[in-house]
Amino acid sequence: MSESPLIIDCDPGVDDGVALLLAFASPELEILGVTTVAGNVSAALTARNARVIRQISRRTDIPVLAGCQRPFVRPPVEAGHFHGASGLGDLPLPLPPVPDDGETRHAVDFLVGALMDRPAGTVDIAVTGPFTNVAVAMIREPAIIPRIRRIVVMGGARREGGNITASAEYNIFADPHAAQVVFGSGAAIVVHGLDATHQVRATEARIAAIEALDTAPARACATLLRFSRRIEAEQVRGLDAPLHDPCPIAWLLAPQLFESVPCEIQVETASPLTLGHTAVEFRLADPASATIHWVTAADSQGVFDLLTRRLAS
Repeated sequence: MSESPLIIDCDPGVDDGVALLLAFASPELEILGVTTVAGNVSAALTARNARVIRQISRRTDIPVLAGCQRPFVRPPVEAGHFHGASGLGDLPLPLPPVPDDGETRHAVDFLVGALMDRPAGTVDIAVTGPFTNVAVAMIREPAIIPRIRRIVVMGGARREGGNITASAEYNIFADPHAAQVVFGSGAAIVVHGLDATHQVRATEARIAAIEALDTAPARACATLLRFSRRIEAEQVRGLDAPLHDPCPIAWLLAPQLFESVPCEIQVETASPLTLGHTAVEFRLADPASATIHWVTAADSQGVFDLLTRRLAS
């Protein structure tokens, strides 16, 4: 269970929407803010979508700050074919509130300010989209790195290959140069790649259990999961949809549901063929000194039980 403040950096996105619903329903998470980035859909839509989920969850106490509108180097690449034109599948979109004065700051400025205001090693960051905002913040103000307790990310693949190309996972592929900055920063990082998230699948029974709760957040969650499951069946292999982005939030709430091993990660930034590939190395000279841990196993039912319990409240 988390004992530190949290910033969620995301690109909603269907599975980011579920991650936000879980986080907003977890009172032990002190969410300092949600920062959004261009990714699954444009930067304007990801900020709007985060505010929509915030409104559904009745958590207007949490600021949403829009951030970087494009990757470091590569051209933008969106994933609307997996998330729908709005980014939130076929979820009905209530009109989100106009951003207040405190939400006009750039996400990078918010990240730097929020981290510098806190003592060293006290703030967690959950990254469930391209790493652009966090990388820019680290480059702008390297002093924020010791302020970070842990960065818990969804990104990368080793055993499972890629989900946007043969060898790359989407969040890394969308901005591989930013991912390399973050993985090379020396910060403590827990990585939920496809190797872990493909173990956590939205079966019909699991979606039905959430839908039966009949609260606004639960209904929204079930709608998002059903859309994702349909797209998975149509475009991939007919399997139940993996629950990618909620895994880092679930890890913060219940790390015992996951297993991980120390590693080093390098990101391919030069090859047109394997751009965004994560080279995950477990053969370390000194595993005890590793700052990155790769999640190898997830308790699928445990993650869904956690999600269902939180949405019930």
